[in-house]
Amino acid sequence: MKLPNNPLQNKSYDLALLIVKFSKKLMAEKKEYVLSKQMLRSGTSVGANIVEANGAISKADFSAKMSIAYKECLETKYWLHLLKDSNDLDLEDFNVLFEKADEIGRILFSILKTTRINKQS
Repeated sequence: MKLPNNPLQNKSYDLALLIVKFSKKLMAEKKEYVLSKQMLRSGTSVGANIVEANGAISKADFSAKMSIAYKECLETKYWLHLLKDSNDLDLEDFNVLFEKADEIGRILFSILKTTRINKQS
């Protein structure tokens, strides 16, 4: 699914793969199913919404999908914090996942700011 000219889509795909891996690990090793499934849903949704945004039929559609991706990214970071603070996700794993999610979130926020500024002018 790697696209040479779409670094954001590639980063979100890499995050989704890590989220899947760590969700499986949490379920197998910690028997933690509820929070890990929430993290799995939101963490894989980020990239799916970015893909949908890239296929948008209008600027409004693009902005809406990017907005959803951003919100899913925020939700993923929430679940990561909760898993860490409940001692289900160790600090090293948390740092890897959170850093990637945070980077994607900053990129998405920048895109949203740009698209909304351009929409107003």
